[in-house]
Amino acid sequence: MILVTGGTGLVGAHLLYKLASNNEKIRAIYRSEQKLDVVKTVFSYYTNEIDSLYNRIDWVKADLLNIPDLTVTFKDISQVYHCAALVSFDPNDYVSLKRTNTHGTANIVNLCLSHNVKKLCYISSIATLGESLTDAPINENTFWNPEEDHNVYAITKYGAEMEVWRGTQEGLDAVIVNPGVILGGGIWNQGTGDLFRRVNKGTKYYTNGITGFIAVEDVVNIMTLLMATETKNERYILVSEHWSFKQLLQTIAKHLDVKVPQKQVQPWQAELAWRLDWLRNKLTGKKRVLSKQLAQTINFKSTYSNAKIATLLDYKWTPLEECIKNTSYQFKNKK
Repeated sequence: MILVTGGTGLVGAHLLYKLASNNEKIRAIYRSEQKLDVVKTVFSYYTNEIDSLYNRIDWVKADLLNIPDLTVTFKDISQVYHCAALVSFDPNDYVSLKRTNTHGTANIVNLCLSHNVKKLCYISSIATLGESLTDAPINENTFWNPEEDHNVYAITKYGAEMEVWRGTQEGLDAVIVNPGVILGGGIWNQGTGDLFRRVNKGTKYYTNGITGFIAVEDVVNIMTLLMATETKNERYILVSEHWSFKQLLQTIAKHLDVKVPQKQVQPWQAELAWRLDWLRNKLTGKKRVLSKQLAQTINFKSTYSNAKIATLLDYKWTPLEECIKNTSYQFKNKK
């Protein structure tokens, strides 16, 4: 049986459809009944046979930090896809991020070892990779520099990767995927889904920062392909194309049939904005929207090499334009 953590998240929900449609025996962890509808929504993008596929999943309510509950979920499990994570760039969320992303992953690794799980696939992020010191694209060997000013999300995901590597030293077979910014439909109140919502409401501004993007279907397909191979104890960057945030936002606006962002945010404006955001947080207690590190990232130009995974799988990527078009259609027709 296959265990999926984070089954109600973006990657987890699309992964569950892939596994269910392949007639796999699946168990999935969830924390809130309210989020289960996300899975059915995602299934509806692929098929009309929503309930028949959904009912193949053995749902178990559990918390990554509750070891007794987690232990129950590992009965008869042979493979684990660890997709669960907390995503936030607010420095005030560091403790919660560390508990979920780092300590939670440590618990998953320990249970994989104690239950003799054959293989673990951990979904990390390009945020855990170092910065290139040359003009060459960042690759799997561009290592993390602890002296750099990393955001809190990246720090805790890097800690999670260290737990996975620790597990491999103790006998666990594992693969890690480091996706770029993942685009796909189903969750519209956070992540890139929230980006579609914001553009639809009317976004005037863009930045010229560049990063790597990938469709959620590609992430899911590659994860399942890696688990079906004998590949182990390796990590792979998953990036299909590099776009500027300007190109991304304007393409989303085009497919949503709304006004295209026209005003560029200059680096000095982003620097001022994160300071004002910090002050607003201190005065009102409202959640941070723009951290220092995020303000720098949105104007930074980073490129990543997908040569390692391309060589292994000879995979055909989904064009980003096609992904954005499909996701925009899903957004416009959401219930």
